[in-house]
Amino acid sequence: MYEQIAHSLLNDILNRIKPEIRDQDLRHFYTRLGANFYAIHSLFKNLYGDREDFDQQAQDLVETMARGYINRAPELRRLDLDREKDFNWFLSQEWVGMALYCDGFAGDLNGLQNKLSYFQELGVNLVHIMPLMRCPQDKSDGGYAVSDFRDINPAMGTMDDLGDLIAEMKQRDLLLVLDVVVNHTSDQHEWAQHAQAGEKTYQEYYYTFKNRDIPDMFEQSMPEVFPETAPGNFTWNNQMERWVMTVFNDYQWYLNYSNPAVFIEMLDIILYWANQGADILRLDAVAFLWKKIGSTCQNEREAHLILQLLKDCCQVTAPGVVFIAEAIVAPVEVIKYFGEDAVIAKECEIAYNATFMALLWDAVATKNARLLNQGIKNLPVKLDRATWLNYIRCHDDIGFGFDDRDILLCGYEPVSHRKFLVDYYTGQYEDSHAKGRPFGQNLKTGDTRISGALASLVGLEHALAENDEQAIHDSIKIILLLHSMIMAFGGIPLFYYGDAIGTLNDDSYLNDPNKMWDSRWVHRPAIDWQKAERRNLPDTVEFKIFSALKRMISVRKEVAVFADHNNRELIEVDNPHLFVFSRYHLRRPGERVLVVGNFSNKPQHLNLDNLDVKDACNRPMVDLYRGESPEIFKNSLVIPPFSFYWLSGG
Repeated sequence: MYEQIAHSLLNDILNRIKPEIRDQDLRHFYTRLGANFYAIHSLFKNLYGDREDFDQQAQDLVETMARGYINRAPELRRLDLDREKDFNWFLSQEWVGMALYCDGFAGDLNGLQNKLSYFQELGVNLVHIMPLMRCPQDKSDGGYAVSDFRDINPAMGTMDDLGDLIAEMKQRDLLLVLDVVVNHTSDQHEWAQHAQAGEKTYQEYYYTFKNRDIPDMFEQSMPEVFPETAPGNFTWNNQMERWVMTVFNDYQWYLNYSNPAVFIEMLDIILYWANQGADILRLDAVAFLWKKIGSTCQNEREAHLILQLLKDCCQVTAPGVVFIAEAIVAPVEVIKYFGEDAVIAKECEIAYNATFMALLWDAVATKNARLLNQGIKNLPVKLDRATWLNYIRCHDDIGFGFDDRDILLCGYEPVSHRKFLVDYYTGQYEDSHAKGRPFGQNLKTGDTRISGALASLVGLEHALAENDEQAIHDSIKIILLLHSMIMAFGGIPLFYYGDAIGTLNDDSYLNDPNKMWDSRWVHRPAIDWQKAERRNLPDTVEFKIFSALKRMISVRKEVAVFADHNNRELIEVDNPHLFVFSRYHLRRPGERVLVVGNFSNKPQHLNLDNLDVKDACNRPMVDLYRGESPEIFKNSLVIPPFSFYWLSGG
């Protein structure tokens, strides 16, 4: 019955479609629209079906998709067809990513184009350029306060420069990831400007209220995301004489997705950037998309419906493009951003594995893998046609939002353990040489997150200052150990720019009044390319890190079991310092790699006789990374301090 209604509505829409659309060659578009329209109609009706203008909004939705298809270049349409045939293309072990700020990495887009050989030298073939869209210079939130969704920051170049970069990347088989900030706009965006001028149509694009009654109801259950710099969740706008929901910063206005016009506008923007040539779109802050009084206004069911609808619409117009969900939430919640289908990701195909990231940092601080093992044991199994983005550092802070139950099971007290981690990474703990900075301190809850470059957090900055050769050696080994974990775990490993050459904290942000209050800028550096050239000089820190990671990437790409097909088995061992798991081939049972990481500063051993591994690796074993057999004594594998193995049967 409902399917018949959907098809009847579709026929009505196609009969009314504008002539400039109808007269185009829409063969593939119509095929995909027919296949997906029942789901699209159901979702759109669920969200907006009680509106009197529903039929007109549905018409606008279909015409927006059609215009996106018409504007899609022939080569991108061909890529769509190829990826529809090879629909698991993004699960391959051959993808290795790097996230970067364009200005920090290379100055501007032309500079970035001149540095593409760096990615190929290292082995990176997926490049995430952090937000490029136009933002107010003094209130940009690192690019996430967008004032124009269809133009880029002039300091980075022009849209033509971006087009040249994308064309060159495609020639080199480099994938491009771009951000779309779907949750909010700058208060200087034209929609916000119209709203401030009193236009009711645009005031309804945001959550605005004439008095504090409704905001006060929201505040009872909404947490403060940045309590130091942006307390509360609403800001009074004098020009409009209304309260505006501004959860992150007072200049970032939250979009109102209960208005279908907002959804259609944002879909149009997503398709616009897909048509520029982006292979992957990172959707920012997706957990916040729907607001409901009496809730935290995060992870609401309607937020998932919005993402499902965006995905279905994109499948019609640009099916070769996949989504990343930027949802830094608890494991039980983040898994939902793949969608709740049995196999296929119906929301976002890729999600940040923030849990794994935080657990790795716990293992470095404690020098054991107890919480790492416990946390991964409880990480929900993802969908088959979805994958993790595994990372050590990103542009954001590090939070320690572990499940309290997991902390207790490991013998720690949750509050004191988190305080230990904060003290450790800010260098307040006696045995720590980490150089992190506190971020987002909440005096009400005691919560604190950490900023800092990877190399500075693992002690390399201190070791270099002290000229301590052993400490330098250990810091480099920790950097490699962490990267070995994200490259073997299952998913797309995402490096952070500067980490491959040991870039340290950058304190220059303290001299910028627009940045000095935000410690995250300490790990958003400008790359010193003269220093980076030292990656070619043996015995330098840069060479030791870069050459090792280059080899690691090369090996990963050749090992089929590192593709992400839910083919990982966590192995519980008696030694608390070790993190051990197996990667196996689904169709070739004997093809398996045993991954072992030692987070201790002392050598550890692993009894191979006691491993509970199906079809265990045949011995003698070979470490794929080093190309040699490891030390084994009486069938106990010896793992040096801060070391790892990728072991395959000989």
